[in-house]
Amino acid sequence: MSNFDHLPAIDPAVLRERRERVFLIMAGLFLGTLTMLNILGITRFIKFYELNLGEGDDTWSLVFAVAVGVLPYPMTFMCTDLISEFYGKRRANFVVLIGLLLNAWVVFILWLGGVLPGWEAIDAETGRLVVDAAGRKPLYFELKALAFGAVGASMIAYLAAQLCDVWLFHFWKNLTKGKHLWLRNNGSTLISQIVDTVAVILITYYFTEPSLPIPDGTSVWFQLLVGYIAAGYVFKMVAALVDTPIIYGAVYVLKDYLRIDPTHMHEHGELDD
Repeated sequence: MSNFDHLPAIDPAVLRERRERVFLIMAGLFLGTLTMLNILGITRFIKFYELNLGEGDDTWSLVFAVAVGVLPYPMTFMCTDLISEFYGKRRANFVVLIGLLLNAWVVFILWLGGVLPGWEAIDAETGRLVVDAAGRKPLYFELKALAFGAVGASMIAYLAAQLCDVWLFHFWKNLTKGKHLWLRNNGSTLISQIVDTVAVILITYYFTEPSLPIPDGTSVWFQLLVGYIAAGYVFKMVAALVDTPIIYGAVYVLKDYLRIDPTHMHEHGELDD
């Protein structure tokens, strides 16, 4: 760790509490955001742009849209990057795995809330919930079905992408000997977001009830690859680039506050004794 002699002396117990408090804030923001985005999931799609192609009867649309659950997702990568920067790979991976368990807990509660008896009308002949004129189940069960699909798809993609992000972050950190924060922040996030975006779109479409709006007459593969995957990745890429000055600002402030110099951290990401 670099020399912090220019700063006022601080009691080791106070410094330890300060470090753990900041870690708790970062981890809490990561886990809270992760839970929120999976509940919101695919309950609504944000349409950024619709491109009409073809002529006459062969006209079809290409929609560039992202699920509302994607909006807070870049925050999770910013949190793991900051945890990686100050606390190391093992803590970052630990938070990622806790996130996986947390969402398993959310799925369990959603399932339990659905199997316990309530006041919903049940069809006497089929034993199934009575749907309304639009073919929709009661609100909770509609939300549960969408959340199950979103959580199942995003957790597979999330685990692969976040572990990829942490590994790449430390790969570039070791390669550049702790320099060039912008490279490991953007490089790890941009590559891992490709993994996440492709996986979550394909899994959502092929392994859950049809939940991605595909315009009539549009090639499913073209809409999936160009419309949803491209739009989702561009959104995440822009967010990753925008958060670079935020990361630099956070590192500048926290470096002295935590008395941790990320440039001189142990090659495995551990805090020096």
